[in-house]
Amino acid sequence: AMGQYHVEVSRVIAARPQEIYAVLADYRTTHPNILPSQYFKELTIEEGGVGAGTVFRLRMSVMGASREYRMTVSEPEPGRVMVETDAEAGVVTTFTVDPLADGAQSRVSISLTGQTSPGLVGMLEKRLNPLVLRRVFAQELELLDNYVRTRQPSP
Repeated sequence: AMGQYHVEVSRVIAARPQEIYAVLADYRTTHPNILPSQYFKELTIEEGGVGAGTVFRLRMSVMGASREYRMTVSEPEPGRVMVETDAEAGVVTTFTVDPLADGAQSRVSISLTGQTSPGLVGMLEKRLNPLVLRRVFAQELELLDNYVRTRQPSP
């Protein structure tokens, strides 16, 4: 039987949810800027480009292993929750952007649920993937933080 693993990383970013969500949802121009380049090698858009209905291919290289994903984007809660799904690989990544009390800051979470291979490989994946992905997502959130802050016009 295939196992599952789950990873979630959050960060508070000093920007309004709409601004952050807009950066995440635009796969043509802004989203590529927040992908750590040592892990994400190529992003090719097949359909759409902004938000729900976007379909893209993504080549990911982790610990020397390269893998291509074909993601379909949906927006269960537009402006708050956006999901990337590769049904074939059994990988689902969810971006959630919530306003904090003052409205000028947001909590951004990236969570991923993946399927592990059967057997020993699966046991290793279950142990290693969360560690690696946590690092990848923490870096992605840091890039997002920097990107949003440098883009904002100074008051």
